Amino acid sequence: MSPAAPLRDRHRAVMPSWLALYYDEPLELTHGEGRHVWDASGKRYLDFFGGILTTMTAHALPEVTKAVSEQAGRILHTSTLYLDRHMVELAERVASLSGIPDARVFFTTSGTEANDAALLLATTYRGSNQILAMRNSYHGRSFSTVGVTGNTSWSPTSLSPLQTLYVHGGVRGRGPYAHLDDRRFIEACAADLEDMLGQAHGTVAALIAEPVQGVGGFTAPPDGLYAAFREVLERHGILWITDEVQTGWGRTGDHLWGWQAHAASGPPDLLTFAKGIGNGMSIGGVVARADVMNCLEANSISTFGGSPVTMAAGLANLTYLIEHDLQGNARRVGGLLLERLRAIGAGLTVVHEVRGRGLMAGVELAGRDGSPSPRAAARTLEHARELGLLIGKGGREGNTLRVAPPMTLTVAEAEEGAAILEEALRRAQQDLAAEETS
Repeated sequence: MSPAAPLRDRHRAVMPSWLALYYDEPLELTHGEGRHVWDASGKRYLDFFGGILTTMTAHALPEVTKAVSEQAGRILHTSTLYLDRHMVELAERVASLSGIPDARVFFTTSGTEANDAALLLATTYRGSNQILAMRNSYHGRSFSTVGVTGNTSWSPTSLSPLQTLYVHGGVRGRGPYAHLDDRRFIEACAADLEDMLGQAHGTVAALIAEPVQGVGGFTAPPDGLYAAFREVLERHGILWITDEVQTGWGRTGDHLWGWQAHAASGPPDLLTFAKGIGNGMSIGGVVARADVMNCLEANSISTFGGSPVTMAAGLANLTYLIEHDLQGNARRVGGLLLERLRAIGAGLTVVHEVRGRGLMAGVELAGRDGSPSPRAAARTLEHARELGLLIGKGGREGNTLRVAPPMTLTVAEAEEGAAILEEALRRAQQDLAAEETS
């Protein structure tokens, strides 16, 4: 029996059936350091998923743990009804880095809540509940964010307070325009957006889009798509919300924000962030230009958003990230990792595509007939875990491996992780071949 089996059974007895656990024998992770974590049996793993892209810098980063400990020793909680120096300081830095002019920042406790707040702002500002969203997208688990999620495997209900129109373009390699070159792909998607707006019922509030679709399998459009979209949106007065929950803070390597790959459009009207900024602490937020942020006329506060402890952690983490040029490290080491993964994929029939930017790599798996293979992804996850590597998975069919290590990843660790993943993929390919002949 697995050492974690009793805890797994207790988990299943009190937690919802839909609360997923990775692995046939789920792990209990007890501690971490740098890019490694340990389970309850003492086994060490190289962590290439970071708690779903949330341990952004490193496990047990001294600068962050010190900030948390010192603030916890002073006061844990106050709420937004009182001034908090850390919250103001972090908001000043986030507003400056966002690229949005005259920006205002509202802190939340998660990416779901950040996107929920952005939707509230946009629909109130525009006086419309119509939202544009991308196919294959994911924006959270709340009632409103599920209503703009274009990935059916993460959308448990068709009920929504919003009327959502889903747009082409988030997935480059699939759909009616996949055969076009990048320029014509962008033109076709922009024309489709314009045509869709001609069928909308009056005012549309906003487009919400991930520059790189996270849960969707690290898919992305060609650079410039959202610049072309922005031209259409501006003609209609429609706001642009960029969901940077997974792409923010330099993870893509080339830019601090994913929207900057489409920089010809200028900054978005609203930007949401979460996950990595707290390095494990619960921080989310929305940035918007002042007239949009200040459009709410009813009372509103946040009990836990912007708490003293999480703000202290966020400040320490952001300072470390900038001072140590982790965006540059994501570009350099991430580029090497992607090259290594592409070389591995070229020699394995189970690998359909390797894609990504910086330290966001997606490895899409397929069967011998070319169809998506969630079975291959599941088997690869298991083998990687056995070999000492933690990765994630996603995609509409659950057939894409998600590789997103902490941004302090070293070249040696990138090579080690790639070698383990190569062996895990080979074993998964052998498993599938054996199943087909049995």
